[in-house]
Amino acid sequence: MPASIYLDHNATTPVATEVVEAMATALRNSFGNPSSSYALGREAAEQIATARDAVASLIGAPAQSLVFTGCATEANNLALLGVARACPPGKRHLVISAVEHPAVMAPARYLEAQGWRLTLVPVDETGQVSAEAVIDAVRPDTALVSIMLANNEVGTLQPVADIARHLANRDVLLHTDAAQAVGKIALDVEALGIDLLTIAGHKFQASKGVGALYVREGTPIRSVLFGAGHEKGLRPGTENVPAIIGLGVAANLAAQRLASNDTRLRDRRDQLHQRLGADIPDLRLNGHAEARLPNTLNVSFPSVSGQALLDVVRDTVMASVGSACHSGESTPSGVLGAMGLDTARALGAVRLSVGWDTTAKEIEAAAVALVQAWRHLADGR
Repeated sequence: MPASIYLDHNATTPVATEVVEAMATALRNSFGNPSSSYALGREAAEQIATARDAVASLIGAPAQSLVFTGCATEANNLALLGVARACPPGKRHLVISAVEHPAVMAPARYLEAQGWRLTLVPVDETGQVSAEAVIDAVRPDTALVSIMLANNEVGTLQPVADIARHLANRDVLLHTDAAQAVGKIALDVEALGIDLLTIAGHKFQASKGVGALYVREGTPIRSVLFGAGHEKGLRPGTENVPAIIGLGVAANLAAQRLASNDTRLRDRRDQLHQRLGADIPDLRLNGHAEARLPNTLNVSFPSVSGQALLDVVRDTVMASVGSACHSGESTPSGVLGAMGLDTARALGAVRLSVGWDTTAKEIEAAAVALVQAWRHLADGR
């Protein structure tokens, strides 16, 4: 049995060897400031341009529409607060789902505290919003709708393209936080019909500390940081050249994997689900059975705490719980609560997320460890 099995790829991914090598070379050799006109500066700028092409290609976007940021949280803040800064006085209403990541929820709440009106659209028991409910929430003063593409906890995919079609000609912008989706599923900004899209590098084997925001040409948006004119004036500050180069390499790797082996993640996820379900009666799937990320399995183990289960297997399986602990008291996560799960089921939830390098042998070993831990806890209750 492997010493430890990493099944928390939705939290972060191991940095690909190719990315490490590209970043190390850049750290040694590409230290020029991209804004400088001499050879070292021009070389750094050219490498940023190459990376921009690669990342934009991964999402079907023009290279010039991509703004590099320090992370997905920054990209989400730029999307919401930047659009808010550019809106006319009569447009001060925002619509988001009830299961958005804190990187969207927090800036939305900030805008609400500044006098904006905020509508949270509920989700069903699978964690999915209704496109019709989102559209029904839109008003004449709505400036922006922000609906995540894939939920980070249960993997449920949201009907973003349907929402975009309904919003056509409504004078309302649409942003999607695609941090969990990019690199795991094929996507195209034109097919989605969105105006802004957030990318997180460390979710698909780039390093931490780099992200991007797609901004459709003509989208009204202003910088929320103040400085020089980097990234078309939307993200001032000298670019993180090594991390951006690594992001470009990771984007190329993701594109190759999606083109050649797009069922690998799903096969590993389903192998784990079937293996656990065969030995654990009443194991419950959380999230949409079909419309979800191919790598994400969120299940509730009956009669035990998910955290207690992971504590037992912590030297063998690395994963996350589907509940949060506050002030020493276990309570259901906001996502599972929004889905209407009862407390016992929510507290028994565990998120198991596989990666491109996860092997069938690792899945089998993880399943054995999890089943044994569940039996130990269930028998001792």
